[in-house]
Amino acid sequence: MSERPEIPAGYLGSQPKFSELRLQALTHDNPELTVDQNSELEIKFKAPKPVKVTTNLLHCNGDKDVSEYVFTQTKDGVLTFVLMFPEAGFYKFQIFALEASDESKSLPNVYNYLIYVKDALRQAHPFPKQYAQWKDGCYLYSPLVMNAKTSLAKVDFKVYVPNANAVAVVAAGEWTHLTKKGENWEGTVGLSKHRGKDVKVTLNANFGADETKYATLLEYIV
Repeated sequence: MSERPEIPAGYLGSQPKFSELRLQALTHDNPELTVDQNSELEIKFKAPKPVKVTTNLLHCNGDKDVSEYVFTQTKDGVLTFVLMFPEAGFYKFQIFALEASDESKSLPNVYNYLIYVKDALRQAHPFPKQYAQWKDGCYLYSPLVMNAKTSLAKVDFKVYVPNANAVAVVAAGEWTHLTKKGENWEGTVGLSKHRGKDVKVTLNANFGADETKYATLLEYIV
């Protein structure tokens, strides 16, 4: 078993800005967690007002930054953090937040977890890279993980993108437009021919009057 790292007094749990933003832990209100295996962990916060958020995930063995194993999404006033763990041991999960309307570039630390992962029995895969506009209330149902090792023949996309006029998946210059179904955008994309070629697959959305302009929301590498 890894040795529990020394943690400064006051580091764990909520920080002053947490209550100012009226945030509330919905799923894990104890800042020390144990995960039996390195399966997916989902942590949810209630956020009554729109906030912008960033996170750090640090493996305590050498404070190695593995933040690509955190996926952040927001819907209906709930912040969801999905975490995976590449190896066993202790992790610090740090959450930073500020009101969405605040122009400040620096986000204060609002909550810290210490997570102990007993076993790393599954291979963990990084989540897609998230661009700025993704965090404006978007929510991804699938695929949370996509890379050269996952099935690429028929990839089902289902995503919530508020205020989007159109949403498309782009791979090596090929565009596949998703269809609006209810409040979500959905579609199936065949990506097998790109496997192992380090092709960037991006999820893009059009928000404005100019139908040719699309913002990149997410980026996968296959």
